[in-house]
Amino acid sequence: MTPQFISVGMRERSVKWLSFATMGVMLVGLVACSSTPDKPKPAALTDFNSQLSISKSWALQIGPISPSANTTLSHNLTEGRLALVTGSGLVVLLDAETGAEAWRLALNTPVAAGIGGDGERFAVISQANELIAISNAKVIWRVKLPASSFTSPLVAGGRVFVLTADRTVMAFDGASGQRLWSQQRAGDPLVLKQAGILTSFQDRLLVGLSGRLVAMNPANGVAVSELTIGASRGTNEVERLVDLVAGVSRVNHVICARAFQTSVTCVDALKGRNLWTRAAQGHVGLSGSESLVFGAESDGKLVAWQRTTGQIAWQSEAFRFRGLTAPHWSAGQLLVGDSLGVAHWIDVSNGQTIGRIQVDASGIAMTPVRVGKNWVIVTQSGLVQALRAE
Repeated sequence: MTPQFISVGMRERSVKWLSFATMGVMLVGLVACSSTPDKPKPAALTDFNSQLSISKSWALQIGPISPSANTTLSHNLTEGRLALVTGSGLVVLLDAETGAEAWRLALNTPVAAGIGGDGERFAVISQANELIAISNAKVIWRVKLPASSFTSPLVAGGRVFVLTADRTVMAFDGASGQRLWSQQRAGDPLVLKQAGILTSFQDRLLVGLSGRLVAMNPANGVAVSELTIGASRGTNEVERLVDLVAGVSRVNHVICARAFQTSVTCVDALKGRNLWTRAAQGHVGLSGSESLVFGAESDGKLVAWQRTTGQIAWQSEAFRFRGLTAPHWSAGQLLVGDSLGVAHWIDVSNGQTIGRIQVDASGIAMTPVRVGKNWVIVTQSGLVQALRAE
């Protein structure tokens, strides 16, 4: 069966159906899964005991981030250099500590997936299914892909790795763009129109294919091992959709990942076994400390699971229906943004708010990222701001 991919709204659950042609995708129509109720009202923010002093370190404007792209566009941080791309194809590289720009490049083509990079060489994927490699503010090569992609390329070891929406994984030479290998995996007839898992662990390439986390040999794409993260369920193709979403939590050899609107699972990547699985209704990625795994459900509930057992440590109802980003834990602080443009610092011991700031009413577009003592936040309007909470 020819695969199709869908985009499911967080509350409306409207579905965009598209079918793959040999060289791309064709829009077929728009189908509503069910009648759409009034959108729930975001929870009002309540008073809290502030325990942090929050200050602005620097700010930069890069141009609007497409609201529809916030499940696919992402930033890349390598050795203190932060690379960003807007939906219109503006690529910016800056010093994440100071906000100073190294360069910016207008590709003049809409971008479908976020940016990957190793600090020197970067790659994005256009809506025209082109993989575009960039270095020193110049395009060094372009390659036409056989299908769309919504996952940021992985640039590592002198290669560029790509995961396309027809479940094909490809490797390209970083200098020339020559295709080195390609592996395709059959799967369910539907694919999620959202960034998937494409990362590394030790000397392996980790890829989310349907509901499985597959470890590949990066030299040839041969699967070395695979573990089930999410299992298919439901009575129709939409309900049975199972895909893994970008944003994994990794501590030593324990990797935790989310299956879209199905579950959260932690695995021992060295021993190749599942540690635990818990039902979870979320669509954004995870973060975690050595003892806890943090995730945001689609209704705005914030949850912390014990990393070793999967038992719920705490959960917060304070952000219901506020459209949370994936949370990010780093250096003792847990931060999550919302679609109303507010950044929230959370006490990791109990889920209570300990700091808050309104960044931009347009909404926070991507998962906050920690750089040194700063948190860098990107909003839908294209404001890039560094905040320090002490």
